[in-house]
Amino acid sequence: MRFNIRMAGVGGQGVVTASHVFSTAVINAGGESTIVPFYGSEKRMAPVESYVRVSSDKIYEIGEIMFPHIIMVFHPQVITHGKSYTMPFHFGIKDNGTILVNSKEEIPLPTDEMSILVGRGVQFRYIAATQMALDVAGTDLATNMVLVGAIAGITGLATREAVAQAVKERFLGKGFVVSGGTASLDSVVERKFKHKQELLEKNIAAVNAGWDYAETHGWQMSKKKEAVAAPAGRK
Repeated sequence: MRFNIRMAGVGGQGVVTASHVFSTAVINAGGESTIVPFYGSEKRMAPVESYVRVSSDKIYEIGEIMFPHIIMVFHPQVITHGKSYTMPFHFGIKDNGTILVNSKEEIPLPTDEMSILVGRGVQFRYIAATQMALDVAGTDLATNMVLVGAIAGITGLATREAVAQAVKERFLGKGFVVSGGTASLDSVVERKFKHKQELLEKNIAAVNAGWDYAETHGWQMSKKKEAVAAPAGRK
């Protein structure tokens, strides 16, 4: 199994942190992954993208993802305000791809765009990740962890244990700092919690909430591909 994922959000949401945690989780589970973050000015609400490749086999490429299997939208303004370096935000999505959107409700697209996407088998998955983060972790800063859980459940390339370990490595190991902005966001997240243990427990709870939601709604793409391939194998 292999998935090329384009994560799109805005500054202050931890998009780069989410890509690192998910990538590390896949590696912890025995897979392969590469990530490339892309952003301009490091300020809140400025566009941010991260390109993540995950696979159960070797990966021999790195860089911008033009044709993703999955697009993750961390903030509705990526769609409604065009806050994306890739325009339109769904550019390049493969046939039968998935667009995972952090939103309580569906976001309407122009009729012609929607018709084309539906005709190509692209599916929209909506998850109220910010509200779930508030409910489970008590802060919207855990929105990215809810989405990490959701994408882990969708791809099936990591285990819950592998993701939990990746969260610990990210917030305790301090082995990955992309920029001053990322380091500052880490500090803000840490100040939200009294102790490191509480920080880990709340973030892992947010991951599990997103994973449970994806699993409950039957979003896992790998299972669907296996189901399609099974009849041919019985011939």
